[in-house]
Amino acid sequence: MRNFAAERKRIRKSPPPELVAEAAANPGGAVAAIDPDYIGHPDGFVPGEAVHGYWLVGEDGKLTGEFRENPDYGPPKDDFAKLTGTDHWLGWLGDDPAGAVRGGILDCLLPQVPTAVLEWVKILDEPRFLTFARRRPDDEESIVVTRAGLTVSFALSVVGGAKREVLTGAFSWAAVRLDRPGGRKDRFWLDLWTDLDPAAEQLRERIYAVGSGGGTAGPGAG
Repeated sequence: MRNFAAERKRIRKSPPPELVAEAAANPGGAVAAIDPDYIGHPDGFVPGEAVHGYWLVGEDGKLTGEFRENPDYGPPKDDFAKLTGTDHWLGWLGDDPAGAVRGGILDCLLPQVPTAVLEWVKILDEPRFLTFARRRPDDEESIVVTRAGLTVSFALSVVGGAKREVLTGAFSWAAVRLDRPGGRKDRFWLDLWTDLDPAAEQLRERIYAVGSGGGTAGPGAG
């Protein structure tokens, strides 16, 4: 375990040049102290829990020597709040939408890294949804969903062997024939380093390709 108390003492006594330079660029602000054990590339995505705390910077751009610890510091955890907190109907994802999406992402990773361990997943933005339905012939006041899909932007940490990688991108899931018992088809797509908007636009075409190839087969796909 890292000895942060000793490390802070060393930094107060002799701040490293890179910390001094970052402080100078953020007068009146703060500079984050990041635990490298919880991230992938230093310039990549940094989960909030990986921030051990903040060095406060004076208005003159110099370190004050004051350090404020982050109460949420620790091993990063899943965060699906932007998915599970939506008002959109998620019934087609089952009783555990977060677990279903997490499982779909892992299914996309395993063919590339069979030994992959998915440490955590965070949904970064409000998901995009597509839902298609038709009216019931015997009840025009109600509808039945025929197709559904979603696209979420994510950051995740995956370990394959001894190497940890923090990846970002978009995950899409489309399901069709939801109105046919036993006939449902699902498909997943994992677009690394892709923004949410272009992936959501692709979903409009992909949802019609389910069952005809492309993507990664999901539950009941064939």
